[in-house]
Amino acid sequence: MTVDDRHVIVIIPTYDERENLERIVARVTSSTPDAHVLVVDDASPDGTGAIADRLAADDTRIHVLHRSVKDGLGGAYLAGFAWALDRGYDVLVEMDADGSHQPEQLHRLLRASADGADFVIGSRWVPGGSVVNWPWHRVLLSRGGSLYSRIALGVGVRDLTGGYRAIRAATVERLLADGIQSAGYCFQVDLAWRALRSGAVVTEVPITFVERERGESKMSGSIVVEALLRVTGWGVTRVFRPQRLRAAR
Repeated sequence: MTVDDRHVIVIIPTYDERENLERIVARVTSSTPDAHVLVVDDASPDGTGAIADRLAADDTRIHVLHRSVKDGLGGAYLAGFAWALDRGYDVLVEMDADGSHQPEQLHRLLRASADGADFVIGSRWVPGGSVVNWPWHRVLLSRGGSLYSRIALGVGVRDLTGGYRAIRAATVERLLADGIQSAGYCFQVDLAWRALRSGAVVTEVPITFVERERGESKMSGSIVVEALLRVTGWGVTRVFRPQRLRAAR
């Protein structure tokens, strides 16, 4: 199956992203015309949901899922996954609304998926990957978080916290059957670790991550603390299952 003849949907969670949403959706539909877009809006008070509805009314490739509560990135993605699986999409893509994940590089992830990977991570920390306009403390936090997670969980993935991903529908179905409960920053770590443990072929491809130019980051100290505690707990549990898991190359 080639990149172009698969049914791809790009899932974009939003909360107060009115300054970014129209731009990012336009970039997706321009760079990957055959892909569909699902905006999962968590009742944004700034009117993001209304903008999404307008975009969907003008383009049949764009869809909107309105949620009544804001309960974290993981909850938004899980709702989006369920929506997409119900409608028979083949590949589900995770993408941020703020432009940090460049739609023009989506073809790299889709090519790796078409070449056999079950779970593709757009990675900042593999050779060829990079970040743009990040302050040193954000780089340190992200690199440190990924390194700590790799060591604690015994995996070879270099960018466990990266949120630009393309996942085969069958893999998503298996992961959902496990009852994922992570909601915040650690959702991405949880999902990738579960994929590795399930035997999925996990691959990283280099991307350029660009810091948002508009709006405010949703990152907070409590989100980081939640991730640290959860990963530490998973790492302790892993001591009793010492098999080391590695990403495919």
